[in-house]
Amino acid sequence: MTPTAPAEIEHTTTLTKTDQKRLERLAKSAGRTPQAMLRFVLRDGFAVCEEDVAESIAADHEIAQGKSKSHESVMQAAAKLLRAAPKSGVIRAA
Repeated sequence: MTPTAPAEIEHTTTLTKTDQKRLERLAKSAGRTPQAMLRFVLRDGFAVCEEDVAESIAADHEIAQGKSKSHESVMQAAAKLLRAAPKSGVIRAA
């Protein structure tokens, strides 16, 4: 008998009807297929995935409303703070 490579092993997972519906809702919210979302649910669990999707949606809304700062502006502010820091290496918050 030849050992099977890990990539060739198939896993069979059976979800309850309740979990199937939960997966479908989660996938729809995330803009993914249920098959694509299942990988993350199996790895992290429903609660973590649902929280991640909710936080991602909230972040997208904040960005759309202009409530975020660009990477460039944050880096400029950090550089300014570092230039203003005393040479002793101690940085004091303003």
